[in-house]
Amino acid sequence: MCNKRITFAQNFEICAMQTPDSFNSYIKRSIIDNWHLDALTDYKGTTLQYHDVARKIEKIHILFENCGVQQGDKIAICGRNSAHWAVTFLATLTYGAVAVPILHEFNAEQIHNIVNHSEAKLLFVGDVVATEIDADAMPAIEGIVYMPDFSLMLSRSETLTYAREHLNQMFGSKYPNVFTKEHISWHEDKPDELALINYTSGTTGFSKGVMLPYRALWGNLDFCMNHLGVHLKKNCDTLSILPMAHMYGMAIEFIFPFCFGSHLFFLNRLPSPAIIAQAFTDIKPAVIIAVPLIIEKIIRKRVFPQTQSNAVKLLLQMPVVNKKVKQRICDEVYKAMGGNAYEVVIGGAALNQEIEQFLYDIHFPVTVGYGTTECAPLITFSDYQDFVPGSCGTPVDHMEVKILSRDPANVAGEIVTRGMNVMLGYYKNEEATRQVLDADGWYHTGDLGTMSADGHVFIRGRIKNMLLSANGQNVYPEEIEDKLNSMTLVSESLVVQQGDKFVALVHPDYDEAKAMGFTEDDLNHIMEQNRQELNSVLPAYSHISAIKLHEEEFAKTPKKSIKRYLYK
Repeated sequence: MCNKRITFAQNFEICAMQTPDSFNSYIKRSIIDNWHLDALTDYKGTTLQYHDVARKIEKIHILFENCGVQQGDKIAICGRNSAHWAVTFLATLTYGAVAVPILHEFNAEQIHNIVNHSEAKLLFVGDVVATEIDADAMPAIEGIVYMPDFSLMLSRSETLTYAREHLNQMFGSKYPNVFTKEHISWHEDKPDELALINYTSGTTGFSKGVMLPYRALWGNLDFCMNHLGVHLKKNCDTLSILPMAHMYGMAIEFIFPFCFGSHLFFLNRLPSPAIIAQAFTDIKPAVIIAVPLIIEKIIRKRVFPQTQSNAVKLLLQMPVVNKKVKQRICDEVYKAMGGNAYEVVIGGAALNQEIEQFLYDIHFPVTVGYGTTECAPLITFSDYQDFVPGSCGTPVDHMEVKILSRDPANVAGEIVTRGMNVMLGYYKNEEATRQVLDADGWYHTGDLGTMSADGHVFIRGRIKNMLLSANGQNVYPEEIEDKLNSMTLVSESLVVQQGDKFVALVHPDYDEAKAMGFTEDDLNHIMEQNRQELNSVLPAYSHISAIKLHEEEFAKTPKKSIKRYLYK
C-alpha cells in the first residue's frame, strides 16, 4: 500500500530513531507504579483505580484472543469521553491491534463510513451512539460492544458470543488466585508500527484516515513528560474536556496524564461553559487543556463584566495601583479556572488577540500550542514563561519546522515539518498522501505562517482560506475575524468573498442584545458602526463592504473551528 515516497518518510533519520522504551511500556509502568491510586473517574460518577484498569484491559485481551482478533486488526471506538472509552483504547493498543477512534459527534452515516473504510473487526460504542447506528449498514463488522457494561449488542461470530458469555470464567481460570502486577504481559510495539487511524472527516468522498505509528504517540508523550510533567505533582487531578477521539484531547488530556500517574476526570456530558466552570471548581485541575472557545466564553461572560467598568479602567491607568489591580484580576481569572492549574494550554485554533493580550497583560499563565492530526498532534509549543503574544510556540522535541518563504521572519509561507511525530500517510489514499508528504519527509501543513529568529511560529491562516483582493493582495480572513470578534455584540464571525468584495457574516450575542432591549434594526446599526471602526484599522484592499447578521451559530468541527466550506 505504501509507495517509495511514504517509505522514505517513514525511514527518515529522525523517524527511525529507536525510542528508549516502547510506547506501551509507559502505560504498563504507570499502572504498576500507581496500582492502588485513583485513575479514571466519570465526572460525578464511578472511579477506577489503576489496578481496576489493568484488570479490565486483561479481560478485553482475553475477549480478543478468544474471538480471533489478531495483531493489526482494526478496533473502532465511538462514544463520549468515559473511563470505559479510555480502557477500551488502552486495551486495543496494548494488545497490538489498531485503534480507530471515531468522534461521537459524527452522524450515523459518517460512523458507518469510517467503520467500513477502516475495515474494523469490532466496534465499541457509548450509550448515545448505540441508539443511532445501524448494524446492517456495517456488513463486515463481526460484533458491536456496548461500552458502559461491555455487553454484546451484536455478534456475527460464534466465537465472539462464546467468549463474551464465558469471559469471567476464562479470566478466573487464567488467574485462579488474584490478578497482580506481575501478570501484565503486553504487546511490545515498534516505532514505525501502526497504532491508530484517526479520521479527519466522516464523509465518504473526503475520508482521510491518518495512520499514526507508535513513534508519533511516543514523541508527543515524551515531550509532555519532559516539559509539562516537570511542573506537575505526581498523582495530580486533571480534567478531560476535549473529545478523546480527537488527537489533541487524546494525546494531551488523556495519554499524557494517564502515563504521568494522574487522576483523570472525564466530562462525559455536553461541555457547556456552565458545566465546565463547575467542573473547574470541583476538580481544581493541575493543568487545563482547552480550545479557544471555552476560554473566550469564560473570560467574556464571567471576567470582562467585572473588569471593564470605568472604575477599573481608571485604576489600571494609575502606575501606583496598576500592579495590584492586575494581580487582583489575575487571581479572579485563576479562581474561575479552579485556582490550581500550572498553566492553561490553548490549541486547536487561534486564541482571540484581545483575550490573549488581556491574559498576557495580567500575567495569567496561558500559552498557545500548534499541531495537526497528522502529527499526533504537536508541532510547536512553549511554556507560558516563554510565551510570546500572537505566537504558538517553538518546535517541540523530535520535530523540525521551517517556513517556505524567501524571508521567513517577515513574509508568510507554508509551514512544513518533519520528525518523530509525523504520520505514515493516509489509509488507502496514496494520492492524498503524496500531496502532503514530500520526498524529503516534510509534511506540508497547508497553514501559512512566519517564524522569528528565536524560533517562535506565528500563524497567519490557512492557504485554502486565503482570499485575493481586487488588486491582487493576499487577504487572511482569520486576521479580520479576530478583530471583529472583539467588537460590540459580536459573538462570532466569518469573512467571505462575494465577487470582488469582502462580506462579514456575524452571529450576534443575542442574549446580551435581548437583555439590553435591542431590536433587529438596532443590531444592524451597531454592526454598521462596527464595520466602519473595523475598516479604519484595516488596509484599504481588505475593507469589509457589508456585515450581514447570521441568526444561528456557525457549524463547527469537534475542535470548535467554523466549517468554512459550508458558507462559501
